[in-house]
Amino acid sequence: MTKLDQFESTFRAAAKEVFAFEPPALTRISVVTDMNAENTAALTAEIRDFLRVLDRGDPAWTTIPGDGFDSVAALLEAVETARPDLIVTYRHLHSDAWRWPFSLGEYLDVLAQATTTPVLVLPHPDADRALPHSVADTNRVMAVTDHLSGDHELVNHALALTAEGGTCWLTHVEGGAQFERYMETLSKIPEIDTETARKTIAAQLLKEPREYIHSCRESVTSADLSVTIEEIVVMGRRLDEYAHLIDQHEIDLLVFHTKDEDQLAMHGLAYPLAVELRQIPLLML
Repeated sequence: MTKLDQFESTFRAAAKEVFAFEPPALTRISVVTDMNAENTAALTAEIRDFLRVLDRGDPAWTTIPGDGFDSVAALLEAVETARPDLIVTYRHLHSDAWRWPFSLGEYLDVLAQATTTPVLVLPHPDADRALPHSVADTNRVMAVTDHLSGDHELVNHALALTAEGGTCWLTHVEGGAQFERYMETLSKIPEIDTETARKTIAAQLLKEPREYIHSCRESVTSADLSVTIEEIVVMGRRLDEYAHLIDQHEIDLLVFHTKDEDQLAMHGLAYPLAVELRQIPLLML
């Protein structure tokens, strides 16, 4: 390695992504149901209590009850008319498939991908799967990703929905299986010291999100937010790790990305997360 290469590597290693605190404007919220107007109003009252952290922004609430749409296209049109900053709904609209843990239902599948609006998904009201703590408040919010550094949108939404005095977990799970596959490839290259590469690469992969979380804490302190940020940066099997962490910390709301610029389908691990984690509300960005 030349001195120029060494200098460039040192310079890049020292560069740190700094969190930009920009709270999202969540001033228009639409609740979508397949119920009649009366039951939709009752559910909306419960949702407003669950999301009372948003009261500080004095949002306008609208509803799209079951008789407001009779197809996916009609639902998208109703949402476009309402132009909300946040959509709140539940799994399996206009479907009995909530009895089986295999999908979100066609309405929600399309809604989550065809609009740029964040969608907060609740457990189905008839499924009786919600954990007792998960629909009471948002005192314990977790943001999850495999690339936390620089993901200002994810962190800002998680903070915006964390109740005053609550805790926001910023969670980065590096894919252990993928890492091992790369290490297996490196082990076949004689010029590379595999053990040194394993230690240094793993350390760097986990160092960057930790530094980013540190900058998040500094921003929260500067903004005088009464939210505690907890750090979880690990390597492992992502879906298993997330499920364990949610159970361990009794998380009320999970925040993650679902959209992928390169494809129409849900981003990466988002779909199995959304399908399998049925006991708590999910904010899908």
